[in-house]
Amino acid sequence: MNTKPFKSGLSENAVVITRVADGQWHALDDDLVVGRGYAAHRPDGRLFVSVDAWHDTAFGRLAEAMLAELPAPLHTVVDEADAESTARWRRAGFTVRRREWEYDVPTDPRVTGLVDVLPPPGVTIVPAGQADEGLLRAVDRAIRDEVEATVGWSSMPAEVLPRPDGDTIVDPSKYAVAATPDRYLGLIRVVTVRRPRIGLVAVRADERRRGIGRALLAHALGTLHRSGFAVASAEVHESNQAASALAEGIGVRPVSSNLELVR
Repeated sequence: MNTKPFKSGLSENAVVITRVADGQWHALDDDLVVGRGYAAHRPDGRLFVSVDAWHDTAFGRLAEAMLAELPAPLHTVVDEADAESTARWRRAGFTVRRREWEYDVPTDPRVTGLVDVLPPPGVTIVPAGQADEGLLRAVDRAIRDEVEATVGWSSMPAEVLPRPDGDTIVDPSKYAVAATPDRYLGLIRVVTVRRPRIGLVAVRADERRRGIGRALLAHALGTLHRSGFAVASAEVHESNQAASALAEGIGVRPVSSNLELVR
């Protein structure tokens, strides 16, 4: 995008919106790109939109054009500290659906206090890439069904789109699990792009409050620390008290928060 500040007199009538590709729009003022809009499906199937524009007029025209062409419901995510962006999306008819806390999690066990944390008796941690795929899919399905029957999976991070056969494990190598000889009790998923991200920590309902989640976290963070990563990121829905308690139990506090808005 042209990085020169937009002129304050940008006229709404002068802004032309063009759909330049599937899921991409440009706002043009006298052939100068003054804004860009994007739409893409997240892994869970929901359609998310975003607008990159410095001027209210360009933002408004882009939002208007995208909303007219895209099917509802539409979602977007903004930094809660960015009041201007939140106000723009509200003017476009979006309302706040959920708040998610952002954490920076140290991997050093001397910092988190996880040095001596072990799984409970009879439970072992199977490292990422070594889990039995059948048992992994079984525990993932069981946990998802339990969550859906209570708070609903929509309260969890938007992560994985179920495939036609109901399978939600896209890459088994990303999961470490807590195991007994006959079944898996919990799992943790870590994905690394620029830096590691803890995408999910979950334990079967009948196995909670035994320290399994804490042991999974200790294992994953310890593995990252030995691999040279100092910090991992994690997101927690504000209503997820168990996840918040797990984070706060190792001395981690939110560094920011995001709002998911929906129209």
